[in-house]
Amino acid sequence: MSAESTTLYYQAMNRIVRERLGGLHSIELLMWSVDFAPIAQMQADGDWQAAGEALARAAARLELAGAEAIMIGANTMHLVADQVQAAVSVPLIHIADATADAVKAAGCSRPLLVATRFTMEKAFYRDRLKTHGVEAMIPSDAQRERLHAIIYDELCQGVISAASKAEVLAMIAAAADADCVIFGCTEIGLLLSPEDLDRPVIDTALVHAQAGVDFALG
Repeated sequence: MSAESTTLYYQAMNRIVRERLGGLHSIELLMWSVDFAPIAQMQADGDWQAAGEALARAAARLELAGAEAIMIGANTMHLVADQVQAAVSVPLIHIADATADAVKAAGCSRPLLVATRFTMEKAFYRDRLKTHGVEAMIPSDAQRERLHAIIYDELCQGVISAASKAEVLAMIAAAADADCVIFGCTEIGLLLSPEDLDRPVIDTALVHAQAGVDFALG
């Protein structure tokens, strides 16, 4: 939901459309870019009702402007996906559904989920994966705290640290039982790339962008 991952979404969706249609083609979309600071404060305060209301208002305005589907460009804010869906009559393309499909397409079922503390610890995300037969593992408590800090204090603010990258890679290496890794925060792909790992990687920003393009071109 930060400006950093918003840029990734926009670039990815246009790249996919260009690859499919060629030439000067690009995606037709409506984007509501939020001021992330108040949203992040609502998250920290546990005021998910207010956060959901803010996104629901944005979604309703996008629908009025002509949107035919809604995407929440973040994993954590899918905690309020039902609230957003209730505010519109068009479908919501859920990031966890796209992620689960990609895990299974990779022949995996036991991923390590690296994400914000909210996404790793609250049931909304892992339960959604489980409905698809995907059983996500999460790092240790101390590792979850550190990941959360890296995401909010660094990645969301455009700070890319080699030391933080080494820390996260060590966390992933320690999860020997995981058969793949979910970049379960849309900013993680700013820090790590699939080439850094010895297991399949599911970058949620990219698979969600793909799902959006599938809808747009379908």
